[in-house]
Amino acid sequence: MALLGRFNSLQIVKHTDFGLYLDGGADGEILLPRRYIPKDTPTEVEDWLNVFLYLDSEDKLIATTEKPKVQVGEFASLKVKDINGAGIFLDWGLPKDLLMPYSEESRPLKIGEYCVVHAYLDKRTRRITATARLDRYLDTAPASYQVGQAVELLVAGETPMGFKAIINNRHWGLIHKNEVFKFLRSGMREQGYIKELRGDGKIALSLQPVGQALADGLQEQIMARLEAAGGRLEVCDKSDPQLISQLFNVSKGNFKKAIGALFKQGLIVIHDDRIEKV
Repeated sequence: MALLGRFNSLQIVKHTDFGLYLDGGADGEILLPRRYIPKDTPTEVEDWLNVFLYLDSEDKLIATTEKPKVQVGEFASLKVKDINGAGIFLDWGLPKDLLMPYSEESRPLKIGEYCVVHAYLDKRTRRITATARLDRYLDTAPASYQVGQAVELLVAGETPMGFKAIINNRHWGLIHKNEVFKFLRSGMREQGYIKELRGDGKIALSLQPVGQALADGLQEQIMARLEAAGGRLEVCDKSDPQLISQLFNVSKGNFKKAIGALFKQGLIVIHDDRIEKV
């Protein structure tokens, strides 16, 4: 059976003037409209195509080779395109907008705003639907991360303690304020790292490698940049945190630790406006 709201690999069964029909198994033949037929992929009968399945305006199963911004079971930040009596309609990159019922709203929204949502199949209508009530879809499985592990993050909102983020599409985590060294906002996707797995199940996150991996990697990066720049860089422990973030993608505190260690090893000299290789 084909998976609605997901990408599927389906076999072509026939050509028509208005598109291709694909074998949807128990769902029967599924139309791929002519405008979505790829030009750089074999499209003869019995060839296979990777297509996304959704319901058209008449609630008929249809295929597309366009890539939506979210699939069923995933999270994404989507723009509010329209609001009417039926609900809130979100731009997810396909001709038919994604519906979020008013009952699935977590806060009042306006046209043009962005909202982090989860896409699911409505059990009654079988329609692909969005919800901003994320808690029911997260932390449903035990976390098996390791401290220092690299993970994919979707920033979901700011709190007094920092930024909540969705980890690998599965768990909640928190980037504490003291870990934020660059601009963040809801909807941004970032690579992060597991900083701490707490006994109460909560997960602390970092935007930079943690522990010795960060120290070793950053020192190597600084020395490589010095070598490439002829032994001198216009940055030091007094530099603006934003400049340090732009150059090395780390916080000022970690940069200061790294150049301090390099100084102690006799590899660099730290001046008031620069660092130099010895």
